[in-house]
Amino acid sequence: MTALFQKRNLTDMIQLLKEDQAFSKQIVHWHTIEEKEADYRDFPEGLDKKIVHALQQRGIEKLYSHQADAFLHSAAGKNVTLVTPTASGKTLCYNLPVIQRITEDQDARSLYLFPTKALSQDQKSELNELIDEIGASINCYTYDGDTSPSIRQKVRKAGHIVITNPDMLHSAILPHHTKWVSLFE
Repeated sequence: MTALFQKRNLTDMIQLLKEDQAFSKQIVHWHTIEEKEADYRDFPEGLDKKIVHALQQRGIEKLYSHQADAFLHSAAGKNVTLVTPTASGKTLCYNLPVIQRITEDQDARSLYLFPTKALSQDQKSELNELIDEIGASINCYTYDGDTSPSIRQKVRKAGHIVITNPDMLHSAILPHHTKWVSLFE
């Protein structure tokens, strides 16, 4: 069956699966969700011009409605919960308000929790690219089991954005909260 899928688009692959008698016997129900037109919004007025420029350099001319709404709610001090599919732009929903806040106040800090090291590294890489494009002095560090002891103190004292996981939060950060005063203030 693998040879059947080579050089095919998704629609063709789905059709092949539907036609394959051995596979189709395992499927109880097929349902297609119709595509939905994206709902775009202009960049919010309060968003730093350097951030807007960096996004435009990435080919982003407008935000999805959920990104703009998340930014506006966060800027107003409201909590935000997002439930969207994979690759729907959730990362900008939390990165934009965090970067905006730190550019306004160098004493601002943020703690990011991700369940896996791979996801943490992906998010850190994307975040650092955006920070570099903005030209901001924002220190973004990963704090996990691989963080060397010589760097841990720097992360605690100078990290604007600290990326970690639930295990490290439980075993290394909260029990030593007095060392993390600058993050928790």
